[in-house]
Amino acid sequence: MDKTELFNRIKGKLIISCQALPGEPLYDPERTLMPYMARAAREAGSPMIRANTVRDVLGIKKETGLPVIGLIKQVYEGYDGYITPTMREVDALAEAGADIIAVDCTDRKRGDGLSPWEYIGTIKEKYPDQILMADISDYQEGIQAWKSGIDLVSTTMSGYTDYTPRLEGPDFELVRRLSEELPIPVIGEGRVHTPEEAVKMLDMGAWAVIVGGAITRPLEIAGRFMKAVNGRTALITKKW
Repeated sequence: MDKTELFNRIKGKLIISCQALPGEPLYDPERTLMPYMARAAREAGSPMIRANTVRDVLGIKKETGLPVIGLIKQVYEGYDGYITPTMREVDALAEAGADIIAVDCTDRKRGDGLSPWEYIGTIKEKYPDQILMADISDYQEGIQAWKSGIDLVSTTMSGYTDYTPRLEGPDFELVRRLSEELPIPVIGEGRVHTPEEAVKMLDMGAWAVIVGGAITRPLEIAGRFMKAVNGRTALITKKW
């Protein structure tokens, strides 16, 4: 599937992120459970899956036949970013057949001394046909990523860098600004908790919207219900 066909496939659609990290209830070191989550996403109509680790990329593609945005979350000393931070992770995802590779393009310290934009250049040089998505946190990073040759931009990291405000919900304004300025797809992502917020992301100009935790992280979902119910119980108890 070429880039144009892939982008047309996701335009105006909901991409579901299926990830489970060590320590979470759906993470199993012996086997991956995410292909089953991705199966549900496919049956609901999602045209693409965002997945972490090589085993999940391979498992999800085999189970669903859907294209995958692949990333590897890896912490290295000297690196502030952790989403596909080095060529080692890029090599692994390219070999696994990730249709799009997501990389951290926040303007933070990298242990190799490269800027995020130079890092993009090195990937493009080695894999000229690989579609790359920049996970960014603010407007300037989105602009710089585009100028560096990135194929699409996602607002994944807004609120997760120390120079961007942590909002309760999505960063609609960032999506709007980048969608108006950039000639490449802008993906609305980050803290999308409700169907209404997903629709608003598209209304703000997003090419597509990615939702993860609100759909595929049961502990997070259950926690929101528990907080609401326990809050009500505490209020009633206080009254009596």
